[in-house]
Parts: sequence; C-alpha cells; structure tokens
Amino acid sequence: MNLLLTAIAPVLIIIIYIYVKDKYDKEPKRLLLLSFISGAIVSVLITTLLYTGFDVFLPLKNHYSIQQQFIKAFFVVGLTEEFSKYIIVRYVSQPRKAFNEPFDGIIYAVMVSMGFAATENIMYVLQGGYQVALLRAFTAVPAHATFAILMGYFMGKAKFSNNKIILNFTGLFLAIIFHGTYDFFLFIDFIPGVWIGAFISLIIGVFFARKAIIIHQNDSNFNK
Repeated sequence: MNLLLTAIAPVLIIIIYIYVKDKYDKEPKRLLLLSFISGAIVSVLITTLLYTGFDVFLPLKNHYSIQQQFIKAFFVVGLTEEFSKYIIVRYVSQPRKAFNEPFDGIIYAVMVSMGFAATENIMYVLQGGYQVALLRAFTAVPAHATFAILMGYFMGKAKFSNNKIILNFTGLFLAIIFHGTYDFFLFIDFIPGVWIGAFISLIIGVFFARKAIIIHQNDSNFNK
C-alpha cells in the first residue's frame, strides 16, 4: 500500500499545483476527474494498441542502433503516447462549455496526462520499488506534465481561434518533439554521459511550460 501511495504522490502534487494555478475560473471537478480517468484508462489502451501495431509492422530490435532508437523515441513512444492524450483533450475536454478560457487547455491536458502517468508509474514502481519511485518522481512524472502543459497551451489558444486545426496540431507536435528528445537521450544510454541531454531537454521544457502558464493566466477572459 505504501509503495502504491509513493507511486501516486508525485501525480497528486502536480495536479494540486496546476489546479491552484487555475486562478480565475475553476473547472468542474467531475470533468477533471473524467479527464484523469480517461487518461488513466483510455489513453493507456490506445497507446497499448498502437505499440502492438508498431511491434508488428516496425519491429525495432537493435538496442545499439542510434537510428532505431531515434525512431523509437519520436515515433513509437513520443507520437504514440502524446497522440493518445491529445485525442482525449481534443474530443472529450475541448468541446465542453466549461472549457471557457485559454488556461483550460493546460489544466485538462495535465489531468489527462497525469492519469496516463499514474497508470504508468504504478506499473513501474510496483516492479522496481522505492528507488524507481523516487527517480520517476523527479523525472518521468514531471516530464509528462511538462509535455502536457506545452500541448495544452496551444489547445487552449485553439479553442478561441479561427486556426483551430493548426494550433491543436502545433500543441501535439511540440509535445512529441519534447517527449521524443527526452526519451532519445535516455534510449541511447550505450553512449556514456549522453543521458544528461534528457535532463537538459526537460529543464528547457519546464522553462517554456512555466512561461505558458503565466501567459494563459494573464490572457484569461476572467482576468479583468
């Protein structure tokens, strides 16, 4: 039980942090819960199905191939996982009337992403124990949140723009790029020291994510 709580704790901390940052018009808790559960179940199922498809049609067996690890990072993992989250935000959250300010793109994307991260984290932590829980609390879980904020920033803009398609896909593309970059440096661990690139990319992502939060707070329809 303690191990399970340890796996969920960083997810809950991030959710509370983002919820507090939603300063002007709090989202209905039932919709936030729906987004979280959709991320935890539906997004994970979509990802699993896409992973299975890649394993069949694009098997990547050479761990020491930089080219294969690049494909795995950006297309198999980055594209698959971020697309599975994007689908939920786009078709479950974004059309809602409660989605009534740009910041809502961030909070709903984070809720979906934290649902996904919770399921993923529980699986890894139950297998790897407290050391894995501690490591992922400061790496993988914040990374998922960072990618979600970057995606949600543009999806929040899209809701109130005539360029919905471009802005929505810009958010998806940016999340894939940052996710893929982060994973790529971790996947090519056979090159000594290259893993530091993952942390540098995450720091850059966090910097832009914080900027995105501030911009949408200032752009709120209710900040009058």
